Amino acid sequence: MTPAAMEVITASSSDGTVVRLEVHGFVDYDCADHFLALVSRPLEASPGLRALHLDCKHLDGLDSMGLAMVLMLHRRTTAAGVTLYLDQRSPALERLLDITGTLEYLVPGSKDTPSTSTESQAMAYRLTSDSAPAADRSGRPGGPEMTS
Repeated sequence: MTPAAMEVITASSSDGTVVRLEVHGFVDYDCADHFLALVSRPLEASPGLRALHLDCKHLDGLDSMGLAMVLMLHRRTTAAGVTLYLDQRSPALERLLDITGTLEYLVPGSKDTPSTSTESQAMAYRLTSDSAPAADRSGRPGGPEMTS
């Protein structure tokens, strides 16, 4: 199944200080550069811009390259003195941002409970560590030492 084509719909405030971008589809490796070009346009076109809202309601998802482009957009908005908002995040997007440690960076104050990201990362570590082979007393993986 091929993800839906990515599309960005723009709506600006009358005074040009706020721009809302609706992202539709899946942001992946194939369209990441195009996505970044589209969502960066308001930074160049609106010198009085103060807030850029990225509406994620219709965002089907993003891969690692898509996440990298959102982080790049955050860097660009910060450098331009513009506040980036990720509005209407789906639970899947929220979890992706949490697991990657980017939620608090991209959405400051989004945490209701302290250290959720640390808990998610620790859980991922536990899951992989529990299935790893035991180390012997010497600290080498693979269990008891074999002799010939």
